[in-house]
Amino acid sequence: MFKNVFGSGFLVRTAHVILTWVITLILFLHDTQLRKQEETGQLVQPVLFVLLVLVSVLLYFAVSLMDPGFILSEDSDLQQPMRSKHCQTCQHCVRRYDHHCPWIENCVGERNHRWFVLYLAIQLLVLLWGLHIAWTGFNYAPTWQLWLRTNGMLLAVAVLVALLSLVVLLLLGSHLYLVSLNTTTWEFMSRHRISYLKHCGADENPFDRGTFHNLWGFFCVWGTVVWEQVYFREGSDQV
Repeated sequence: MFKNVFGSGFLVRTAHVILTWVITLILFLHDTQLRKQEETGQLVQPVLFVLLVLVSVLLYFAVSLMDPGFILSEDSDLQQPMRSKHCQTCQHCVRRYDHHCPWIENCVGERNHRWFVLYLAIQLLVLLWGLHIAWTGFNYAPTWQLWLRTNGMLLAVAVLVALLSLVVLLLLGSHLYLVSLNTTTWEFMSRHRISYLKHCGADENPFDRGTFHNLWGFFCVWGTVVWEQVYFREGSDQV
């Protein structure tokens, strides 16, 4: 029990939450737009920003603790569903396996992939808003040395937030691109090693049903898809 509670996942999640709220606190403590509005009683933007940060943290916990689509039976005589994969880190097989994310210390699969993408979108919005807020807090100084002493902490936060924004933007863009093609990160990166794909052409994807249907199926259709039916073009009914 304690191994699961205080394992690497606990440490990663704790570090993520602490960093999030430390950055938020720094943005409020410096002479930023948030602090100015708070001091003048204009609380709409500060409250909205804190609520958005809270939503991003809750989504982070939800995705990191959510069952990604574990296949409970590990019986070697039982054939794995198509598009599933055994994760060496989690030591479980995952339906529609995408990747194991060290950021959330969990697999991204059939049941939490759309929530992972939503989390990335909310997180990007928070980071870009935080970067804008940090920019409004820089104060003028006659020399670079004095400017760095005055704005050093805020500058460090702005650089960190900018780097995180770039990472999240690239992650979100890549996932939306792959989702639009109805493929996964694992299938995209390891196509040549996957039995049901290595015989297909370089530009052939047996699961692609068109961009609109791919996006609609990913974000709006709930349930387990029988990918064998889609693969062999016998229908795509869900069970």
